[in-house]
Amino acid sequence: MIELAVAVLLIVGAILLYRQRGRADPQHGSQTAVLLLVVGVILLIHGTGQLEYHPSAAELEAAR
Repeated sequence: MIELAVAVLLIVGAILLYRQRGRADPQHGSQTAVLLLVVGVILLIHGTGQLEYHPSAAELEAAR
């Protein structure tokens, strides 16, 4: 649960930082905001359990 909360905070922070940077310099983006967004999305994916390994039925049968 904490991991999901941190992920959401990072994503929201990235959006706010990117928008703030865009007003200050419309020609350039913010690398920091993009990195925060990427880390937040990875944390979100990991926090929801989508990176856990689940063997297929064929792999379970081959292991017997």
